[in-house]
Amino acid sequence: MISMKEIVGNVFSIARDNEPVPGCTISKEITDGVVYFSLAAHTDISAEIHPYGKLLLVLSGSLEVFGQGPVLTVPAGYGVYVPARRLVGMKADVDTVYTEVQSKEENTMMNEVVKAGEVFKLADLVPYRDGKIVNMDVLYNDKMKFVVMAFGAGTGLSEHAAPGDALIFALDGEAIIGYEGKQYPLKAGEQFHFAKGGLHAVTAEKNFKMALLLVLE
Repeated sequence: MISMKEIVGNVFSIARDNEPVPGCTISKEITDGVVYFSLAAHTDISAEIHPYGKLLLVLSGSLEVFGQGPVLTVPAGYGVYVPARRLVGMKADVDTVYTEVQSKEENTMMNEVVKAGEVFKLADLVPYRDGKIVNMDVLYNDKMKFVVMAFGAGTGLSEHAAPGDALIFALDGEAIIGYEGKQYPLKAGEQFHFAKGGLHAVTAEKNFKMALLLVLE
C-alpha cells in the first residue's frame, strides 16, 4: 500500500479541489483502492462488473447508481455499497464529486447495519451520546478500515499516531484537529490527512461526527 497522494497536515475539501470539467469525467487515484471521481453534469461511467466491492461516498452533487436492480439516487453526504461482481454504472445530472473505496481484499467485512445496495447517510450511522465517543467499523480488511465516529461535546482523542495514512471526512459539527503540534479547526464538509506515524488528536468542544479512512501497508 503506497502513501496517499494528498495534502498532509492541512484542512482541505475534496469536492472543491476536484471540481468537474464540463462534459468530462475525471478520476484521481490517491492510493491503491481509493479514487476520487468528478462527473460533470449529464455525464456517466458505463456499467461494468468488477471483482471487488465498492463503497461510494458522495461529497457534492448527486449520483445515480445503475446496473442491476433499481436506479439508486445518492445525494451529497450519503453513500452506498455495491458488492463484487455486480453490474454497476454511475451517472450525474449535476456536477458531482464522490470518493470510491474499493474492497479488493477477500477478507473484507461490511458492518451488518449497512445493507449492500441500500443508500445510507454517513452521519446517521452513529448516534451522539453525552460525554461519550461512539464508533462503528463500517468496512474493513487487512489493508484498510473505514470508521464512522460521533464525539459528544467535551470529548476527544488524546495525541496518538496511526499505523498508516488516514483521511478524515468531517460529517457534522466541528472540532479541533491537533497535528504535529499545530491546531486546525475542521468543520462538516472538510477533510484532513494524517501521514503514517504523524502525531494527532481530536478535540470536540461541541458535538462532532466524522468518518475515518485508514490505509495500512
